[in-house]
Amino acid sequence: MISISFDEVVALRLGRLEGGDRDGPITGIKADSREVSPGDLFVALNTGVEHVDDARARGAATLVPHDQEAALAALASLVRSRSDARVVAVVGSAGKTSTKDVLGALCAPQAKTLWPEKSLNNEIGLPLTVCRLEPETEILITEMGMRGLGQIAALSAIARPHVAVVSHIGPEHLELLETVERVAQANAEVIAALPAGGTAVVPATSPELEPFLTRVDIDLRRFDAADAELENGHGRFRVDGQSVELELPFTQKHHAVNTLAALHAYAALGLPLDRASEGALRIQLSPWRGEEIALPGGGFVVNDSYNANPDSMRAALVHLADRAGPRRRVAVLGEMAELGESSQRYHWQLGELARDLGIEVIAVGERARDYGPTVWAPDVAGAIEAAGALLLPGDAVLVKASRAVGLEGIPAEIAKIAGAWSQS
Repeated sequence: MISISFDEVVALRLGRLEGGDRDGPITGIKADSREVSPGDLFVALNTGVEHVDDARARGAATLVPHDQEAALAALASLVRSRSDARVVAVVGSAGKTSTKDVLGALCAPQAKTLWPEKSLNNEIGLPLTVCRLEPETEILITEMGMRGLGQIAALSAIARPHVAVVSHIGPEHLELLETVERVAQANAEVIAALPAGGTAVVPATSPELEPFLTRVDIDLRRFDAADAELENGHGRFRVDGQSVELELPFTQKHHAVNTLAALHAYAALGLPLDRASEGALRIQLSPWRGEEIALPGGGFVVNDSYNANPDSMRAALVHLADRAGPRRRVAVLGEMAELGESSQRYHWQLGELARDLGIEVIAVGERARDYGPTVWAPDVAGAIEAAGALLLPGDAVLVKASRAVGLEGIPAEIAKIAGAWSQS
């Protein structure tokens, strides 16, 4: 981390500050007491207050903040003020974590690049990512999530991005935002935060976003899904009139569009498109985002259980149908959360799509009844039991739901069921 002084932290008046070497620099800011060492500042978040003694025993200074989000924002802003890195912020209703993962891998061979693991995109995760900046960091890639208006603006004030990527605009968090237009407004806060001369990378077709694309002092790059092709992991893309071919570790066409958005951001950073293939070899998507597990008997299960909204669910179902070929198709689907008054309609529409695509559905949880499923299960245990009864060797299976449903363990259980087939 770019070092800051103990006195600078004292001056911020963030809470109870104890321990550490007050004459030495602070060279790390961490929220896990098991990871700290001398020179670190342990920020006690939530139940972390129970571990301050352990952190001090490891040689770290400790901070029990008055307001944990405000404290992290202040510390991250201080670190960010010392960095000359170019900063990218990735936002959107779907695909932002995968876009971040792809962009980080593409940039890494060309510049000293930092990007977060998983989805560290909220009021805690983003500041902790910014606090990892090193003096030699040239590019910082951040991910910003939101649940309502004002949240991306607050995260942007911390990260101060030069490039903004809007991966997608669609229905999400409608219990709070109510309309897709307000979803676009919330995500567009990152565009308003760009400095003059910054760059916004946005979908070519996104009517709800258009009212927020009026700035004339920034570069506007539009990516068109028609410029992305993917076949058996080989991607072909058109960026700035140039053809880019990449070998990719996934087969989902929606990830190809995420890769196209990442390539536009890569180009906006001034990096050479003719060398993007060097980074493609490093791409590793965050867990539970389309991981495919081969099953005995020629089938497979796709673990896409990290999250779900209507657009990402639609893309996953279409991919299952395309990828399955002649295999029987089964989807284990939990609810799509936070859709407000439109929830029933969206679930029914996705259920209809599944039926049109010849996909049998095991629905999990009360709201998932609205898919009109083949089989309904009340919980994860019931879903595993239903899968054991319904699945056959050679099936193509998708597992997807909003994160709160907790379906991420089901693919491993399906693999055990398939293993029993091969032994019988």
